Amino acid sequence: MSKLSGRDIDTMIGSYRVNIEEVSLSIEDGTSTTKTRGVPDGFIEGDVSASGEIKLNTGQFQIIVEAAKEAGSFRDLPNFDLVYNAESTDESINVEAFDCKLSLSDVLSANQSNERLMHTIKYEVTGREFVNINGVPYLRSEEIERLN
Repeated sequence: MSKLSGRDIDTMIGSYRVNIEEVSLSIEDGTSTTKTRGVPDGFIEGDVSASGEIKLNTGQFQIIVEAAKEAGSFRDLPNFDLVYNAESTDESINVEAFDCKLSLSDVLSANQSNERLMHTIKYEVTGREFVNINGVPYLRSEEIERLN
C-alpha cells in the first residue's frame, strides 16, 4: 500500500508551480461551548481564519522573486489561490486555500551544515471561499452568500 508523504505534494501558487520543502495550513475556528450554570448546553459559532507557511529552497524562491519583480514589489504581489495536491496509488488529498496574501517571513535561513539555504513565506487566507479539502468547503454556503 502506497501512503502519502511530503514528497508527494505538488504546489501551485496562482499559476506558478513550485516545489516546496515544507508547507503548513492551519485553520482557527472560534466556535466555543456555551454554558448555563457552568454546565455545557450547546455552542456558539465564532470567527474563522486560516494561515500558513511555505518553506522553499533558493531556486524555488526565485520563482516568487520573479513574480514580485513583475508586480513591482513583494507587497504588490496579487493575492493567490494556493493549491496543494498529493496522490499515491492508495490515497489522495487536495487542499485549496483561496485569495491568499503572501508576506516574507524568513528571507534567509542558513547554518554551517551542508543543508540548502531556506526561505519562508507566510500567508493569510483572505478569500470568502476560504478553504476546500478534497472539494468540500470548510464554510457552509449560507455563511458566505450575503458577504459583499
